[in-house]
Amino acid sequence: MKKLMGAAIAAGATVASAAVAHADISANIQLTTDYVFRGVSLSNNSAAVQGGFDWSNNQFYAGVWASSLSVPAGSPASPLELDVYAGWTPATGPVSWDFGIVTYNYPGAEDKTAAFDYYELKGAGTWKFNDHWSAGAALYYTPHNWGGTGEARYWEVNGEYDYNDMLHFSGAYGNQEVADPNGPLPGKTRDDYDTWNVGATIAFHGFELDLRYHDTDVKAGSSIENYTYGPSSYDARYVATIKRQL
Repeated sequence: MKKLMGAAIAAGATVASAAVAHADISANIQLTTDYVFRGVSLSNNSAAVQGGFDWSNNQFYAGVWASSLSVPAGSPASPLELDVYAGWTPATGPVSWDFGIVTYNYPGAEDKTAAFDYYELKGAGTWKFNDHWSAGAALYYTPHNWGGTGEARYWEVNGEYDYNDMLHFSGAYGNQEVADPNGPLPGKTRDDYDTWNVGATIAFHGFELDLRYHDTDVKAGSSIENYTYGPSSYDARYVATIKRQL
């Protein structure tokens, strides 16, 4: 799931040299059995190919990430999601912060009544208790959400247990609230749903294998159901993802 501007021209050469010396560039590719975003399948319960590039320099980062989408027949949505993101990651004692912006883009999406592209502002913090345990919380906000559904916010609490360098366990519980789940359709009813996931990640020979359980409390016939692709997209599911850093 994820922009920075320069300084004075007079200091340009010095700043550029320092950036090159401390910058880190990486890439990754992964295959998942289902692209689940906040408890909802965005790949029509099908496999997806994903990957991205990341740049970081001390406390700043930026990147781009993409995923294939197997959208339901007749949907005006795009077969591709392209995210561009940037942020700042300061630290205060044992707490690591992450303040940033994420833009979600869907090239080729066609719908005259609603815009698909949108952005979110992000604020998150992670407290590392010791070498094994950490816990965190995050808040995302957008004034204009996907598909003309208006203002939206998502909050999450999460935790991780690092058994060793190879095996990690993690989980999260969150809530997605949308101002107008019906989008351009008649009716305006603010609604929300809870979502949670738990799983394990195993690292081996440069690969990471993540096995995870996802679920939500979306009810059939509720306003928030209109925000999903129907019951098959928000039902409980197990997802396997294999990732490789390049």
